[in-house]
Amino acid sequence: MIICICGKSGSGKSTIAKKIQEERPNSIHIDIDKIGHMSHSVKIVKQKLVDTFGETILTNNNIDRKKLGQIVFSSKDEMRKLEIITWSYMEQEIDKIIENNTDKIIILDYLLLPRTKYFTNCDLRILVDIPYEIRKERVMKRDNISEERFNLRESSSIDYDKTSFDIILTNEDIKRKVLKYE
Repeated sequence: MIICICGKSGSGKSTIAKKIQEERPNSIHIDIDKIGHMSHSVKIVKQKLVDTFGETILTNNNIDRKKLGQIVFSSKDEMRKLEIITWSYMEQEIDKIIENNTDKIIILDYLLLPRTKYFTNCDLRILVDIPYEIRKERVMKRDNISEERFNLRESSSIDYDKTSFDIILTNEDIKRKVLKYE
């Protein structure tokens, strides 16, 4: 079984994934953002990023995610360039994890899942739909960023077609610990 969890930054995707894992020990949580971050150290990906965004994204010859973020979060076009560069590597890694864990429940956690083949092929689609103010507060605290930086991230986010999801969790659902996925 493959479960897709989507939601904007700070919505609680990872929290929901952890709750499922607690209830279903035979599950594996794939935080696709983390795979994306790992891709920045892959030689060919790193070089494409530098070729595309310039050497200003480097600190000590490594991709500086904050510097890269300032570029990609300010423009959907720049974000799309980043996605194109990193996605091939990310997809290979996700495929490997899925192939090596066919006996487990796979939980995919990613803001952009609806743009991927995984969204179409998953067995259960969950949207975590939390109000902007709550998400803003969470992200500013978690990532130690300003409201301006949060709004920059938010501007590069996507809007979800709620009719594409099997379950939509709201803040009230999460407070009441309502999660049914069978």
